[in-house]
Amino acid sequence: MAVKFKDYYETLGVERSADADTIKKTYRKLARKYHPDVNPGDASAEEKFKEVQEAYEVLGDAEKRKKYDTLGASWKDGAEFRPPPGWQGGFETRVNFEDLFGSAGRGNGQRRSGFSDFFEAIFGGMAGETGSRTGGQSGSEESRRAHRRPRSSRPRTAEADLDLPLERMHRGTTERLTVSVGGAQKTVDVRIPPGARDGSHIRVPRAGPGGGDLVIRLRMQPHPRFAVHGDDTEVEVPVSPWEAALGATIQVPTLDGRSDIRVPAGVASGQRIRLREQGPNIRTGGRGDHYVRLKIVVPKDLTPGERKHFEDLAKTSKFRPRD
Repeated sequence: MAVKFKDYYETLGVERSADADTIKKTYRKLARKYHPDVNPGDASAEEKFKEVQEAYEVLGDAEKRKKYDTLGASWKDGAEFRPPPGWQGGFETRVNFEDLFGSAGRGNGQRRSGFSDFFEAIFGGMAGETGSRTGGQSGSEESRRAHRRPRSSRPRTAEADLDLPLERMHRGTTERLTVSVGGAQKTVDVRIPPGARDGSHIRVPRAGPGGGDLVIRLRMQPHPRFAVHGDDTEVEVPVSPWEAALGATIQVPTLDGRSDIRVPAGVASGQRIRLREQGPNIRTGGRGDHYVRLKIVVPKDLTPGERKHFEDLAKTSKFRPRD
């Protein structure tokens, strides 16, 4: 019987030589493009989203990707399954299905390989019983009793990424997330507490396969204006030469909206002004700081009047910055 498989590299549109970072970036781009929340009622987009999730579940995991790659180019375009080198047919004791496709279950909450699920479904767990079927009877009654014990079934832990803007991680939010669990989609509500950070993990009990947990890895989306440094934020704000020289009151953006600050006279370009406790929330309480980095800019297109003022200043000023 010909067994058809999907080419996950083709699903994501990446080369087989693509590094892990390229695969992750491509997956996130496609996941945002085909997410059901972005395409409500679009069945084709939902199906594409499932395919992308399935592909990344394998290619985004270094161990699973290595096992997937051992099957060679015959997987591409749904080609027929070809056994790995050394296969002689049958279930000989020297063929270790666990090494090739991963154990049927692992401890410490690790997920079982999708290929193990596949072969278990076809062969009914025969891979795990190879020794007893080919090596004759077990050497002791204790071994026979152990062989007859039901295989333990531990709930598996599933993982998923969630990209959020800085403002939502700062204030906290509840996000509805659709994840692929056991080959099917599942929608869960994930509560993000105020003060979450890039790389934080949120565990959702009993939302994974078989009643296991779902672990959400938070990723902070790049902000168009703010840079994040630990518990602090920073924004660059332009000021004119006369504001820098004379001092001025200007408005600057913060996480809570715009705020008035006083620029002292004689500031230099690159100098920072600290706004205490106006940065992101901190999980343990309080807030970080918000820094305003000043950048002195000059007008590119001068009016005749502006040009005259600068010319007069150049003639009368005794300031020599290069001295």
